[in-house]
Amino acid sequence: MRIALVYPPPWKIAGPLDAHAQSYGEDGPPPEYKQGDLDADFYQTPYGLFALGAQALRAGHQVKVLNLSGFAWTKVEEIVAKLDADVWGMSCWTANRRGVRMVSEAIKRRHPRSHVVVGGPHATPLGPELLRHYEDVDTVCVGESDVTFLEIVSRLEKGESTAGIAGSVYRDPAARGEIVVGPERKNVNDLDDLASPHEYFDTHILMTSRGCPWSCTFCGAETSWGRGFRANSTDYVLDAMQKVSARLPVKMIQIKDDTFTTQKKRVLELCQKMRERKMGFFWSCDTRVDLLSDDLLREMRLAGCQRLSLGVESGSQMILDKIEKKITPAEILESTELARKYGIKIRYYMMLGNRGETKKTFEETLRFLEKARPHEYVFSCLSIYPGTKDFHAAEKAGWLNREEFFTGTFQELKTPFDADDETMRFLNEWFFANHGLRVGYRDTAADYEAILARLPDYHAAHMDLGAAYYHEGKLDLAETHVKKALELGYPCPGLVYNHLACIAQARGDYDGMMELFTLAAKTDPQHWVLINNVTAARAWFKSHGPEKKLPLELVVRHDFQLLERTVQPTLPGPLPDDYAEWKPPPAPAPAKPGDVFVKTPDVEGSKKGLGDKKRLRVIE
Repeated sequence: MRIALVYPPPWKIAGPLDAHAQSYGEDGPPPEYKQGDLDADFYQTPYGLFALGAQALRAGHQVKVLNLSGFAWTKVEEIVAKLDADVWGMSCWTANRRGVRMVSEAIKRRHPRSHVVVGGPHATPLGPELLRHYEDVDTVCVGESDVTFLEIVSRLEKGESTAGIAGSVYRDPAARGEIVVGPERKNVNDLDDLASPHEYFDTHILMTSRGCPWSCTFCGAETSWGRGFRANSTDYVLDAMQKVSARLPVKMIQIKDDTFTTQKKRVLELCQKMRERKMGFFWSCDTRVDLLSDDLLREMRLAGCQRLSLGVESGSQMILDKIEKKITPAEILESTELARKYGIKIRYYMMLGNRGETKKTFEETLRFLEKARPHEYVFSCLSIYPGTKDFHAAEKAGWLNREEFFTGTFQELKTPFDADDETMRFLNEWFFANHGLRVGYRDTAADYEAILARLPDYHAAHMDLGAAYYHEGKLDLAETHVKKALELGYPCPGLVYNHLACIAQARGDYDGMMELFTLAAKTDPQHWVLINNVTAARAWFKSHGPEKKLPLELVVRHDFQLLERTVQPTLPGPLPDDYAEWKPPPAPAPAKPGDVFVKTPDVEGSKKGLGDKKRLRVIE
């Protein structure tokens, strides 16, 4: 079977030749939409599409994964018209739910006999409603879709009816199209039975488990994965990691499990085996503050963990209790200090607008941040997602009707759960002045000296200390430790040579600087800081910078910042000329300098503030 897995745009996006941004009227962006309201992460192809694609490829089907999330609508329609697939699958999130409807309509206009399947975290809790409103969608896959989707494809291949498949919502042809919720499907017990996306696709994102044993009021993980926690074996994960690292130009990986360290023993074993295999890459992960310990964090750091993102949400115990977070500010502080002890950068995910939020509780959170001193933090506004406890509570309270998700044009339902108008104005004013990734604590050379004393033979500890010495003007010490990092096998040698080039520039050795930049470009060319510096240095020489004594501003950074190639299917880059031809996909093209998307602080996090829930029309 020919299968097209599509990540659609959020709405009809106007192209450069369209008259203005609202040229599609109600099918275009919401009237209040501003550039930056969609978080940069929105444009990443969901991991689930890669997982389904891998399953289908292993089963012998022809598969294309297309990220159309940033495409102009005229281009979307052109692609749909040219690509003749038997089965179309789409990932539906709240932010792109309207795009799912529009793309399904375009598919059926051009390919009326094709079968359109929709899944994802928005479709799962609203399956019957989605089929009722989206007439061109044939089947909704509920929750974990790996097995369900393959069964749908298998039946279609045999010319059989897709009615009655477990884990699906469908229209019953025997009952005049009545919408039926199929039997419940049990989740995959052994995740190792599933095909690895990294056998077939280039993505720096890796998932090693599914589910979370906790159930915060704002989170939809339980709706998608069910209650509980399942994980791949360490050998499966290690093999996947090796495939990821081999495929990517930059040796940095994001582990995006809901709660990576749920099973401490498993993570310890994984980290120890990573060191045994000498896997040369850096990584980040997300977890909870109450699942960390001194020995675990030490092993994670030595295995390459550079950044730890913690779901903190609030510094107010009252708010933490109301959202059923089941952590305390004291635990947050303790885990932060433990991670800092081994040089792991700490990022807090914070929220505003949760249950019980007042000006007083939010000011308590701000004071807590000053005390906790995370390296970075980013705030997001509460968004009411279908299937969450917040969603069901809002329905019960009478101020939300699920029909709004099919009649409204809003991007996401960002609204305070129960704050009054004065509190909402206060929260929005603060958010608009402080949105995006914020830098908190900066480690000093003294901090890094203490870390190196704990991890004396760890390459990244030497690199951190060398960089700190550079910023303090201690160039000889900086050079010693940066070179030591290289000697010990630092996974990103281009960044080492970049530091050494900047040290040469600080000494006035411009020939040495360019020699080191050249060496970096030959050795490890794809880091954005290196690309930036080489471009700046060339422009400086072209302007006769040395003779005119012009300043040369160079970037001296080596933190965990991913360079993401704007190529298909990970991001919405241009499609190849032969995208509509059904043949084995070509080998990934090498990345080109400048062909990058970097999530720097100015693009991390959404700029969209809280909306007034009074604007919602409760439809009876």
